[in-house]
Amino acid sequence: MPQAQTREMVSVSINIRAKAKQRDLIDQAADRLGRSRSDFMLEAACREAEAVLLDQTFFTVDEATFAQFQVLLDKPLPATDKLRRLLKTKAPWEQ
Repeated sequence: MPQAQTREMVSVSINIRAKAKQRDLIDQAADRLGRSRSDFMLEAACREAEAVLLDQTFFTVDEATFAQFQVLLDKPLPATDKLRRLLKTKAPWEQ
């Protein structure tokens, strides 16, 4: 007897409308990565969905935990060669 498929295993269809210019842009990026349009779009959409949900997640902690967190935030990182290189590196949009 076949096992019942879980919700995570069942494929569903997602349909969206796009302008030809948008589709062409997506196709060009997907092609550069050697991926299908569907795989590219699904990965990008899931990544963005996770970012939205994580940005809107609210954490509550007791006062002692929050105080420890603030101490860690205020404590400077130890000076290392790796940190120095990172701080000297220009951001991609500045190059």
